[in-house]
Amino acid sequence: MKNLIPLLFVSSMLFISCNSCSNDSTDVSDGTNDNDTVDETTVVNVDASLFLTSNGSVTVTTVPCTLSDGTSTDCYQIVATSTPADHEMGPWCPDNISDDASAGGIWLENGEVYDVDGAFIENMANFYNDSTWKMYDANGDIYTTETEDDCANAANPNVGEEYENFCVECLPSYVTDLTQTYLIPITPVKQSASTDFGGFGPPGMGGNGPSQRGVAFNGVVFDAPAPTDAILGAYTLAPFDDAGGHINLNAGYHYHAATGVSTQLTQDDGHSAMIGYAMDGFGLYAQLDANGEEPTDLDDCRGHTDETRGYHYHVAAPGTNSFINCLNGAYAN
Repeated sequence: MKNLIPLLFVSSMLFISCNSCSNDSTDVSDGTNDNDTVDETTVVNVDASLFLTSNGSVTVTTVPCTLSDGTSTDCYQIVATSTPADHEMGPWCPDNISDDASAGGIWLENGEVYDVDGAFIENMANFYNDSTWKMYDANGDIYTTETEDDCANAANPNVGEEYENFCVECLPSYVTDLTQTYLIPITPVKQSASTDFGGFGPPGMGGNGPSQRGVAFNGVVFDAPAPTDAILGAYTLAPFDDAGGHINLNAGYHYHAATGVSTQLTQDDGHSAMIGYAMDGFGLYAQLDANGEEPTDLDDCRGHTDETRGYHYHVAAPGTNSFINCLNGAYAN
């Protein structure tokens, strides 16, 4: 993946230590002291001050809510625009097959992250072993959607043949008036069994939980996996930008991968950086710690517990087109 340092400049100015993340916590320990075990009862509340509200792109208020297990409590209501305060959006589609990686975004395939540069577009027939792919003309110019109507039509599940071999690029100007609202319990409530995420598809597919995985500090949602098979099946490509995001006219700008571009909060103890909150209020952390290692004790949802952060999740590798696998806490209805 291309060098992301320029996009990280704003985020790096916002790094804080984990101490501020754990000040608002509740320890309901029974008072025992066992150095060989982790206290599973430490609960860390959501810290509203971590959201980037200074420019008005995110607002956070407290509202009463009822959780999926019936708990009546308070939630943070997060209202966000489609404009992240900590990085630029795009680019997505390069203009010509001679363009380098700076002109395009990324694509997620089989667990890997690929730069969508001119060479990637030129090589798609070989990459997918399908001669139908040819997304450029005799001059090497890449066929790209150019209007909001093109964006809507090319993102339709029944894509017309006129968009075959188009790079789909939906622009921020198409969603300037769009806001999204999310409810996250202030105090997470751990459940005895996990909840699968909900989603679209045939009857019986997916769980009963929300489809969204969590929210970044900039108010951008960590969304369900992108339907890459459907996109490719229509002989279109809808790249993500270097932050792992792209735009849908209904969802606005949203993430399908955590690439380290949005705000990360470094941890004093070398633990993975914090990147946001899951929909159940438990913290979301990067995949790898300061030594480049992933925790070895993650549960099926990709969560585990430590004495500083309580229960929390670690997102999956960017190339997997996913974040976490399920929720172990109650979520707001």
